[in-house]
Amino acid sequence: MTSSKDIKGRKKAAILMVLLGQKNASRIYTHLDESTIELLTLEIASLRNVDKSQRESILRETQEIIMAKEFLGSGGVSYARDLLEQSMGPEKAEDLLRKLTSNLQSKPFDFLRSSDPVQLLSFIQGEHPQMIALVLSFLPEDKAAPVLGGLERELQAEVAVRIAKMDRVAPEILRDTEKVLEKKISSVVGRDFSLAGGIDSVVGIINKAGRKTEKIILEILDEKDPELAEDIRKKLFTFEDIILVDDRSLQKLLREVDTKELAMALKGVGNDLREKFFNNMSERATEMLKEEMEYMGPVKIRDVEESQQKIVNKIRALEEAGEIILAGSGEDVVI
Repeated sequence: MTSSKDIKGRKKAAILMVLLGQKNASRIYTHLDESTIELLTLEIASLRNVDKSQRESILRETQEIIMAKEFLGSGGVSYARDLLEQSMGPEKAEDLLRKLTSNLQSKPFDFLRSSDPVQLLSFIQGEHPQMIALVLSFLPEDKAAPVLGGLERELQAEVAVRIAKMDRVAPEILRDTEKVLEKKISSVVGRDFSLAGGIDSVVGIINKAGRKTEKIILEILDEKDPELAEDIRKKLFTFEDIILVDDRSLQKLLREVDTKELAMALKGVGNDLREKFFNNMSERATEMLKEEMEYMGPVKIRDVEESQQKIVNKIRALEEAGEIILAGSGEDVVI
């Protein structure tokens, strides 16, 4: 059974966001910088099933960290140690305090430590020998050894020499190298995640975080992962959500939509949503729309969904142009 200690920090944060619920997670999102939002969003979208023991372990660890920080802030290390030892024992208390008071929260290239050596080898062998030497010098020996052994003979020797001659490395070089490798490895090393989050969780959080946060995330993902950005964009406002649109905005939309397109989109939707459209159209236009729907007969679900998405895209285009306002939350202003 996997404990929270076996889960890397970024995944823990993603699971915690999902466990906190969309409302609380969205409030946290508004305080994060763009790079953190990007990484956390990608991680949440990649989540699948997380077992009960992992969830409980992460919540317990979070509670302990919050408690330890409160003790540190109110009375210092000695005060915090005494109280933590009483509640969780000396060993756990010391471990928690060491994590909180350490200047280095994680070791360089920590994100590579859970990688399989075979995967790591395929990922790293095309890099410059100096970079390979730098990475291997910070990995545990049981991880570094098979990677070094899997390199070509001449490269093995060159990397070994560079490791031997390596002395101190400037922190900024380590950070820059980590960033480069972390972006590259995300597309190479397989992930074993499951259904605690996923795209729906990201969408729920973004919807509640407000349009500003939504725009930042989508702009980043358009560059980093266009496919994911499009999947999220499709789910952010569904065709069924039109029932929440105010009448004036819906009337503007109707002027942009072809009758045949709307007839196809309304196939199979609930009566309430249909009535929402009918009530914002003239009697003549409503009759024409109903006749078009009857004339169509049975249609493919795929065609209906395509028409619905086209209309949703028009809504979002009108909102981007400032012609309509969709009710949201967070920093959105609804008039």
